[in-house]
Amino acid sequence: MLKEKARVFAEKAHKGQFRKIGNQEMIAHPIAVAKILEAAGLPEEVVVAGYLHDTVEDTNVSINDIKNEFGVEVARLVEGNTENKELTWEERKQHTIDWVAKAPFEVRALIIADKLDNLQSMIKGYEELGEELWSYFKRGYEQQKWYFSSVCHNVFKDLENDKIPAYFFEYKRLVDSFFQK
Repeated sequence: MLKEKARVFAEKAHKGQFRKIGNQEMIAHPIAVAKILEAAGLPEEVVVAGYLHDTVEDTNVSINDIKNEFGVEVARLVEGNTENKELTWEERKQHTIDWVAKAPFEVRALIIADKLDNLQSMIKGYEELGEELWSYFKRGYEQQKWYFSSVCHNVFKDLENDKIPAYFFEYKRLVDSFFQK
């Protein structure tokens, strides 16, 4: 099964990596993203890309490795969610904000599943750490608010309401409530 292969591949790629907050292994994030996508009934390639979405950005895995192991479509989806680490934080985030407004639906679905899980982790971190949470990020509250809110605003562009998965609206609800200051 391709999904299981992707999960094992991601586990190996992220071995020894941990999330910014707490002591949670990094692989928990791609697993959560894949679960969001699968629960929304998205195609297998999108779920597979959910497992693999951070491998190119955060490990030694290349897009060609993804293409060779999982095919062109999965590689296209992963590439659509991969930031160029040679750019500044602001440039990378602005690219994502602009891209999510025009990206193919499956790429948007992956981006929002990724952002939703990240936001849920931030909320949990804030409940545990309070304002200290922001010290774990390259940019603080205001910049995170700008980024998450801008992605939220742009992701809905040119999408038909009845075709938008429920987790997009959950993301919007959490952005609006968490960044209301």
